[in-house]
Amino acid sequence: MLTDMRGVMAPIPQAFLEERRKLGHDRRDEVWDGVLHMAPAPTSWHQLVKSDLLRLLATFADARGWRIASEIAVYDPVKGVKNYRIPDISVVDPKFISQRGIEARAELVIEILSPEDESRDKLPFYAACGIPEVWLIDPESRIAEVYVLRGTTYFAVVDSDGTVRAPLFQLELRTTEGPKLQISWRDGHAEI
Repeated sequence: MLTDMRGVMAPIPQAFLEERRKLGHDRRDEVWDGVLHMAPAPTSWHQLVKSDLLRLLATFADARGWRIASEIAVYDPVKGVKNYRIPDISVVDPKFISQRGIEARAELVIEILSPEDESRDKLPFYAACGIPEVWLIDPESRIAEVYVLRGTTYFAVVDSDGTVRAPLFQLELRTTEGPKLQISWRDGHAEI
């Protein structure tokens, strides 16, 4: 019996899409250059790390007049509904928010990794949208990767001692025993 596999259904029956919408199963669906990508439901660890990050980063976003959101679509500025991704967390200037989602530009997007997900495959899209900082976080190991956009390419930000620097909010991320993700700033720190 095959269990974990990717699939292609071409064309996708309209009734199938309507049923997904009706049941709310399409909340995490993305369209990559006209191709529907249906992400599986996140694990409990995934959701808990996400909620902790939302709570922690809200203060930093609020201080700049930005909004923080969970699972809001980032749309390609040219292709719109034919090309969008849904990061787990987005920090965005309100001027880039529309009724349908974020119009191309977010200040930061965070992807909580899941087995066999496509988070890393989204980096070129985020770069094309000009998103200056992307975090990838493993919810089980609590290992964080931070990428900063330079030109059209993302580069990892990590010191020789293993400290990951997140320049947007001037944060340091480090995995500690537990495992926990320790996030430090000038006047404090928190562990998730």
